[in-house]
Amino acid sequence: MKNVKKTISSVSVGTPLWACILLAVAVPALHAVTYTSIDVPGAGTSPYQGTFALSINAGGAIAGNYYDPSGVSHGFERAANSTITNFDPTGSTDTSAESINTGGVIAGWFRDTSGVYHGFVRAANTTITNLDVPSAAGTFATSINDAGTIAGWYYDASNGIHGFVRVGVSFTLFDAPGAGTAGYQGTYATAIDTAGTVTGSYIDANNVYHGFVRTAAGVTTVFDAPGAGTGAYQGTYPYSINTAATTAGAYIDSSNVYHGFMRVVAGTITTFNAPGANQGTVPSSINTAGAIAGYFFDPASAFRSFDRAVNSTITTFEDPSAGTVGGTVANSINASGDIAGSYYDSSGVVHGYLRTP
Repeated sequence: MKNVKKTISSVSVGTPLWACILLAVAVPALHAVTYTSIDVPGAGTSPYQGTFALSINAGGAIAGNYYDPSGVSHGFERAANSTITNFDPTGSTDTSAESINTGGVIAGWFRDTSGVYHGFVRAANTTITNLDVPSAAGTFATSINDAGTIAGWYYDASNGIHGFVRVGVSFTLFDAPGAGTAGYQGTYATAIDTAGTVTGSYIDANNVYHGFVRTAAGVTTVFDAPGAGTGAYQGTYPYSINTAATTAGAYIDSSNVYHGFMRVVAGTITTFNAPGANQGTVPSSINTAGAIAGYFFDPASAFRSFDRAVNSTITTFEDPSAGTVGGTVANSINASGDIAGSYYDSSGVVHGYLRTP
């Protein structure tokens, strides 16, 4: 466990009483920021192996994946009491736990021994159910809300990409207006909120990315962040959505630099960059209050992380055990402001972390 605490230095001997009172009134006490390292038993210890914390729920439970010494990926859940359980769907050769809801239900995907991808949902009682969109050549579950509704995407026999929403055991398939139909073009659903509104991106016929939000009623709105490039693989990439249907993500400009954005449901888009960002800013998660966590690239091309508060103040941070080359990546923020992510140590080994404010 690695702890970092910010404290106010003590007042020097001889300071007048009135000054002490003034300091007590004028200077608010600084809270502690604590970093807890997370390593799944069995995780590999070679460069780029280790533990990747991907999602944190309101209660502090974390889901993600880890790479073993053979380079094989497995899923894990770290409960709020720090107990870690690793798991794989039957027949998996590569597992990723992408999202965990308040009830501890996890959605993700795995690859089987034939190289086919399937979605899965792992119930709170640890029962794992495979998810396969009918007629899909491969299925990826990317997000689950507190009602257990799952969003994701699948590819067809021609490698075209389409979005889906799964309510109960029923799938609704959809494509964003303007989505291309060639191989790997199409609609990528990345996140779903409590009301069933889905966000993600779609690739058009010119391989440009655009953002979309789709309500539970099926109404889809497409959008582009101001400044987004219009060249191939440039454009707008929404990654996360909160209970107010505010989306957060990144856009790539005409110079192929990443920038952050936040879009409220009324359509207003605010763009921003983390202080010290060199090659780009990537917001990865937004919580119910509108605080955003993500990462950026510093001048040395190492990962650094940030927390953008509701008042737009951006705080950058690194796990204290992170090396100077790989750095720290923030992947998910919950309603309490707890952040889960991963860092690379000086040997290039990956460790998960929990940052609590």
